[in-house]
Amino acid sequence: MTATPKPFKVGSLADLKQVKKEIAAQAERAAQAAAQKALEAKRAREHRSLFQAAVGQVQRLPEPRVANLRPSPPPPTPVQHLLDEAAAYTESISDEVDITTLLETDERLSFRRPGVGPDVTYKLRRGKWSIQRQIDLHGLRTDDAREALGAFIREAHKQGIRCVRVVTGKGLGSPGKAPVLKDKVHRWLVQRAEIVAFVQAPPAQGGAGALVVLLQPLRAL
Repeated sequence: MTATPKPFKVGSLADLKQVKKEIAAQAERAAQAAAQKALEAKRAREHRSLFQAAVGQVQRLPEPRVANLRPSPPPPTPVQHLLDEAAAYTESISDEVDITTLLETDERLSFRRPGVGPDVTYKLRRGKWSIQRQIDLHGLRTDDAREALGAFIREAHKQGIRCVRVVTGKGLGSPGKAPVLKDKVHRWLVQRAEIVAFVQAPPAQGGAGALVVLLQPLRAL
């Protein structure tokens, strides 16, 4: 910080000379201070240039990679959706539906939906459709068999499968030798929208203990 010069009282020619001398001295000091400041700035620039020339091009270091060791959470299970599907399936499939008027009264009791020609069941009986999947319900309890059949038909249709075989058994082990499960399977299949038709399997494919079932094309539902 530059000191404020003290004012001079000019009372004679000698005093005037002293004032001029002091002004000149102050100007010289100011010029020296400016020159010193300029010199220091020049040296700072030269130092920076020298440092940059020494280190060359620089590049920012990449962010440190930190491994995420926390396991990914499992996908959520659509519990409510599964419950809704199960409830809808249980409510829509009944053991008490009377299907006697829906089955063709031949010796093998076949079924085809309204609008489906008799040639469809004819071809099923003659093995014109190749069996793509099958499920064996023989020996299962009623509730287990109904659930297994529903899941089987649903998955087969989703995969575009057209013809399946359902093994029910002949009911020879049932009380009174009555084909209880076979009759129930008839009722369940008739109520499934995926089903086009079904017939009793030919002897080589299970005969009275199995059904050959034709499913709707995937685009039909």
